[in-house]
Amino acid sequence: MNNAINFFSETKLASAKTVFSTVASLLATAMVFRTVLQDFLPYEAQQIFCSGIRRLFNRFSPQMTMVIDEFDGIAYNQIFEAAETYLGSKVHSSQRLRVSRPAKERKFNINVERDQEIVDVFRGVKFRWLLICIKTDSRSIFNPRDFNSTIRSEVRSFELSFHKKHLDMVLNSYFPYILKESVSLMQEKKTLKLFTVDFEKMFGKMTDAWSSISLDHPSTFDTIAMDSELKSKILEDLKRFVRRRDYYKKVGKAWKRGYLLYGPPGTGKSSLIAAIANYLNFDIYDLELTELRCNSELRRLLLATANRSILVVEDIDCTIQLQDRSESQLMNPRSFQFEKQVTLSGLLNFIDGLWSSCGDERIIIFTTNHKDKLDPALLRPGRMDMHIHMSYCTPYGFKILAANYLGIINHYLFSYIENLIETTEVTPAEVAEHLLQSDEPEKALRDLIKFLEVKKEEARVQKEKEELEEEEEEEEEEEAKAKKELELQQGGSVGENDEVTMMTKRMPQSSLGFTLGDG
Repeated sequence: MNNAINFFSETKLASAKTVFSTVASLLATAMVFRTVLQDFLPYEAQQIFCSGIRRLFNRFSPQMTMVIDEFDGIAYNQIFEAAETYLGSKVHSSQRLRVSRPAKERKFNINVERDQEIVDVFRGVKFRWLLICIKTDSRSIFNPRDFNSTIRSEVRSFELSFHKKHLDMVLNSYFPYILKESVSLMQEKKTLKLFTVDFEKMFGKMTDAWSSISLDHPSTFDTIAMDSELKSKILEDLKRFVRRRDYYKKVGKAWKRGYLLYGPPGTGKSSLIAAIANYLNFDIYDLELTELRCNSELRRLLLATANRSILVVEDIDCTIQLQDRSESQLMNPRSFQFEKQVTLSGLLNFIDGLWSSCGDERIIIFTTNHKDKLDPALLRPGRMDMHIHMSYCTPYGFKILAANYLGIINHYLFSYIENLIETTEVTPAEVAEHLLQSDEPEKALRDLIKFLEVKKEEARVQKEKEELEEEEEEEEEEEAKAKKELELQQGGSVGENDEVTMMTKRMPQSSLGFTLGDG
């Protein structure tokens, strides 16, 4: 029995020795072959040989690997950007993470670290993601979205591995799902930006035409002083707009919406724009038309704006002369040369013409203090779809301001103040300014009452003065009319006497019935 056991043990040991010796021989052969390959074959031949070996092994492997580079030529690869955002929410299983937080951002950015594998499960199928970073010569890299790209000196890509039989699922379901999810994730952690035109860089790369800062405006629909009915109408219109992508496509219209905010200064037009941006999480592009020289510059700037954004043109009635639809030319008195300006037709062509389809989910907002000064062509639906009148402060608006600034929702002085506001033209900005004068509600409200009473009295005096001036003008007009009629009457009688005199002079002396000699 013991002999049998010893025999089997010796047999296993011999087999193990044989295996180890075989593996060692193969490894030694491989090392020699590798040395010969590197020392005697040119680099191109090595690449051809290695790729052939990989194709041979891949032919018998059921796995497929997709390489997703960060850039497609000079353009940013949308799939890479979406995958980076999407995998940032799946890194809980990873051992190494990259964490950052840009200035004034609200949330942390968590991304995959290099050479880390992330396993994602979609419809019961496992997908393996690997971030590859290759060091390279920094002078050969330029990232159009990253000014430090020449310093980072690395090329990034994702490798996605899965079974070959799931290729159709990846292309038709998995990638579209990642793209959709990444949009939602980016919106959640997005920090709003306020863009303005950078005229020094406007003629360089199109993406450099706008410079931005973080938009930290606190205005919301809860804090804005506006009647509840109008506020609900605006909110419902915005909700309907953002959920109607397929509807706009079905009816053949560009996915955009135009708003006109009109009313006296200080009625909250800018606050409403900020509230819309905060509600939709849309960036704002502030366009100053007076600085543009021609329609082509306007078109270039508008094409450089992003989707899911708000384009704002404030004080459209006084920022530029838009009465003439043909391209206007003005003489420069210094150079004696004609300079082109943006025209109404150029503006209309972008907001409602063929160029309006160059972008999705965009809102265009115009503001004005004088709606009657605008060209009717600018006001029609399709250009300014919704006209929002920003009126003077109302009792409902006052209660919102009191809650915002004083932290009170009721007070025994409210009813008296509301009666004053109903009979006095006062803007929400003026009311808010007086509520800021004191931290004590009682004192702030009494100061506001004094201001409203003075303003009401001034309005009464001004009205009486205007009525008196109108009466004086009417009296002057009546006197002028009577004087003119008298002059006409006197002029008519004088004209008849002159005519008789002229006829008398023209008649011969014999026809008068006497001669000078008949004394």
